[in-house]
Amino acid sequence: MLDSIIKETAEKPNAAIIWMHGLGADGYDFADIIPELELPKSCGIRFIFPHAPVIPVSINGGYKMRAWYDISDINLEKDPDIEGIEANSKLVAELVDAEIEKGISSERILLIGFSQGGVMALHTGICYPKKLAGVASLSSYFPTAEITPTNGINAKIPVFFGHGNYDNVVPPILGKKAFEFLKSNGNSVEMHTYDMMHSVCIEELKVLGKWIAQYLTNM
Repeated sequence: MLDSIIKETAEKPNAAIIWMHGLGADGYDFADIIPELELPKSCGIRFIFPHAPVIPVSINGGYKMRAWYDISDINLEKDPDIEGIEANSKLVAELVDAEIEKGISSERILLIGFSQGGVMALHTGICYPKKLAGVASLSSYFPTAEITPTNGINAKIPVFFGHGNYDNVVPPILGKKAFEFLKSNGNSVEMHTYDMMHSVCIEELKVLGKWIAQYLTNM
């Protein structure tokens, strides 16, 4: 199973969020971000921040780094590493399985990811065989859109999209394409854009926190 950083907002969490980092980063990249979400105290959540495997990345001359899949071209739509995405999606699914085994209902588990991590969140969330709460894709895109199941239990999963208007790594148009694809599929989707580059911002995190609370606040 993937090594991960675990943080909990309550002594006995009854919900979980698995948050995947981007290329070349690790689980620590977002591990201190929880307070910025301004979640209500009634959200008892276990946050899992996994470290991606270390693999050679073609676009970086084969240099080995933490990555969820290989990237061979600056044009992210060209020859996506579908095999790598699918293989590591299984590792993320194992983390979901582990939370369910600990007593967390699958319907109280959210997947969130930034950049490459957003790809993993979308792919894993839609393909997972038990109903999940939702997916958040931050500064990301959806290279496996055309091969994800359209009749699975999570085919209509709610999705939050956040993207920078000046993103020079994952062009905003790619995030928009992912949004439009799922909107046309009938998913409950939200798209939020911000005047930033390939990053997250406080305003975005506050909006994301409110979205999370819709699904994980104890009623």
